[in-house]
Amino acid sequence: MKRGKRATALVAGAAVVAGGAFAASGLAWQSGGLSLTNVPTANTKSDGYSPASKLSPELAQIAVAQGSTRLENPSALTSYYGYDNDVLNAAGEPQMIPTPTTPDEAQKTEPDKNTYLVFKWGLNGADPYYNYGTHFLYQGHEAGVNGASGITRINLDADAAHRVTLLATTDSAGNPVAPIDGSTWDPWAKRLLFTTEDGGEPTYSATPNYPSTVTDISGALGRGGYEGVQLDPSGNIWIVEDAGGSFKNGTTAKRPNSFVFRYVPRRPGDLANGKLQALQVLNASGNPITFASQAALNSADQVALHTYGNSFKTRWVTVHNTATDGNTPFDANAAAKTANATPFKRPENGQFRPDDGFKQFFFDETGDTDATSPENPTAGGWGSIMKLTQSSPSADTGRLTMFYKSDEARSSLDNVAFLSKDVISFVQDAGDTLHTQANALDSAYAWNVKVDYSDPANQPVRWLAEARDPSATIDSAGDGFGKNEGDNEITGLHVADGDTSVRGLLGTDAPNVRDPRWRWFYTQQHGDNPTYQVVVEH
Repeated sequence: MKRGKRATALVAGAAVVAGGAFAASGLAWQSGGLSLTNVPTANTKSDGYSPASKLSPELAQIAVAQGSTRLENPSALTSYYGYDNDVLNAAGEPQMIPTPTTPDEAQKTEPDKNTYLVFKWGLNGADPYYNYGTHFLYQGHEAGVNGASGITRINLDADAAHRVTLLATTDSAGNPVAPIDGSTWDPWAKRLLFTTEDGGEPTYSATPNYPSTVTDISGALGRGGYEGVQLDPSGNIWIVEDAGGSFKNGTTAKRPNSFVFRYVPRRPGDLANGKLQALQVLNASGNPITFASQAALNSADQVALHTYGNSFKTRWVTVHNTATDGNTPFDANAAAKTANATPFKRPENGQFRPDDGFKQFFFDETGDTDATSPENPTAGGWGSIMKLTQSSPSADTGRLTMFYKSDEARSSLDNVAFLSKDVISFVQDAGDTLHTQANALDSAYAWNVKVDYSDPANQPVRWLAEARDPSATIDSAGDGFGKNEGDNEITGLHVADGDTSVRGLLGTDAPNVRDPRWRWFYTQQHGDNPTYQVVVEH
């Protein structure tokens, strides 16, 4: 990639070609003339080094909450947005940084995926006399003491005392809410949907008001390493699973073990009756690419999936139907394997291309997150971006192609959001091991879906080189203060206008991040756990 002012460019309409190379000054949209300049390098990693974030100069970020933001309604479990109450200091506050007398810290709750909603009539909170406004940002939390977690709501119009509301820590049966990864809004059910990455934990629906009623819906949607979750205009729920596989032949290459699911309700909004399907990909011989067929190191099917220009037929196979299989929670991953669905290397999140009839679904593979994997250059070890194309979102068949083959600098992709009709952003979750191997912390990138990335001259634009705050720096140090997760991670990437109607489904309208109705968020997870709104300054 060229550096500085001659960085790679992406354009919403078509590639800018200069001297035969795809190069220009940044990323541009036809609507509003927005341009993002490439950030040339990621932040480096070294002991005790705590660099600040580097953003494209057209952008700025504002913290809307952070881990030390006090909840308006503390509970026995948690009193702050990003900390539990298991380790308290002499004043009864969570221990957030080390002191000479307290070498331990409170459990960080790790706010994860963000979902932005606007309710014109407003919502209640813990204070019955307060007007909470109409703009809200929801999170499930990925960690908690003894596996107990919660759901929070950032009240974007509220003052500091009412800024964050704890909506729930238990479900409707009185069980602790399990650690949560993904979230989205179901406009038919008028419920938030929350996924859990631990395969044995529930999938949830939750009401948006306070207090939230949280319901286990895994009798219909199943349980798996669920993370990304989206809906289509037929009311189908698309779930992307992140379930790490075993190592192959004593190497650091992991066996594909995660599936892409589609829940087809009996009618839109029905979270109790329907069938769960998994994506099956057929190889060049017309045979399903299965868990068994990808056991060998650099298996032929896996290499073919990660080769530019290959196109594969797909079909959806039913793995559970409540009409015949009942409503007892079930292992969706095991059911997908039994049905000979196709596993991938940790496909964590996906979204439909907007303003295109929900015909193209892009999802990522995080990959092996280790520079020593022998499958990095050949079979998706660095990860990838896949594109599933169907005639409609409810179609039974389609075609799968690899849109982008990741490399070390742009590996380990996780959360996703479209920034315009043609520009998609994925963010990294490389982890401490790969950060150390590559001497690089995580970044956020943007790709133009009309560009051919098989040409190595074409590369995405980096719009964020993430910071590492002091708390994460301490956590990452060997035998350091932290019992938590180390380097900061970019999560919760989300661009939406907050429309709670069916018209507001992500993928219906093309985002315009220059329009104040559209808001752009992400969370710098781990460490201090701030959640940011990204704003376009010029």
